[in-house]
Amino acid sequence: MGHIPGTTIDSFKFLWEQIETEARTLVTDTRDALAVVGALYVCRKVFAVTSNIVEAINVHLLGQLRVDWVETYGPWAVVTGSSEGIGRAYAYELALRGLNIVLMSRNERKLTKAKNEIEKDCQVKVEYIVVDFASDDQQELYRYISEKLADKEIGLLVNNVGIMYDYPDVLLNICRQKLWQLIHVNIGAATMMTHMLLPQMVERGKGGVIVVSSGSSTQITPQMTVYSATKRYLDYFIHGLAYEYRHTGVTFQCLIPFYVATNMTGYSENLSKTGILIPNAVTYARSAVTTLGKSACTTGYFPHTLQLWIANIVPLWLWMWGSEKLNNSLRKEALNRLAKKAQRSSSKGTIAETAGES
Repeated sequence: MGHIPGTTIDSFKFLWEQIETEARTLVTDTRDALAVVGALYVCRKVFAVTSNIVEAINVHLLGQLRVDWVETYGPWAVVTGSSEGIGRAYAYELALRGLNIVLMSRNERKLTKAKNEIEKDCQVKVEYIVVDFASDDQQELYRYISEKLADKEIGLLVNNVGIMYDYPDVLLNICRQKLWQLIHVNIGAATMMTHMLLPQMVERGKGGVIVVSSGSSTQITPQMTVYSATKRYLDYFIHGLAYEYRHTGVTFQCLIPFYVATNMTGYSENLSKTGILIPNAVTYARSAVTTLGKSACTTGYFPHTLQLWIANIVPLWLWMWGSEKLNNSLRKEALNRLAKKAQRSSSKGTIAETAGES
């Protein structure tokens, strides 16, 4: 039978039309699928943003319900690193709420001053324990603390004690002694104090453990690498405990403050100037204490929460680049201040010598 050319052309045309139809359908289906995925992504982001806003309003802007702190947690609160700064201010806030306070730090003069101030203003019992959490004999340190606290019903433990570099710098410029101090104080103190005091809270079915982390731990922060890593540990530590002991009635909270004007930021004149974004310790503690029981993880201070939102959406490479630029500037400022201080001391020495010779 002979081949009919027109039939072949019609068949090819029909096949091409079928392919075109299938392709259009595929493109349409793909576009629709992508539109659905995009809509779900947008809905998810809108939900996340809305949830963050609602949580922030609840945690920071709505007043705290009337709470009997002694009944809810227990009669005594232990606050580490409480001779000054955030620790002292937080201890003061707890005392205002009726809790007796145990202050812990290495400077007895400052501890005595804080004790007298809190007792005078708040009409509660205040005791202090002089300890150096960077001690070489860690076992003896915690044995001593345990003996001092043995007769007390501890309702709240505030793991505030911490140290930073003298100023931001790279790892190899940090001495080994400072690195061990960072590990013992920032990691060891919270771990061992919690291990010491949590059992009685679990047994009573009430109590609270708070750790003070840092905004630098939200992402990898160059030139504060070890410091921010130790603070990240606290975040993981408290979240893990919160899950392990979720049925015990014990409250766990991780505070993540950004810059607060304390002695820890004293290397920088700019960071020592208080404002909305850089509160002093009293302002920060007054805000942070009202979040206990309302949020397991919070900055404790509304403007810092806004900073945390930004930190969480900034790409890691941009965060690290910005952190390095900022810390380079802070280190330069600190070194300049140290140089001027040394120069002034040298000048005073020269004047004294000249006066002595005359």
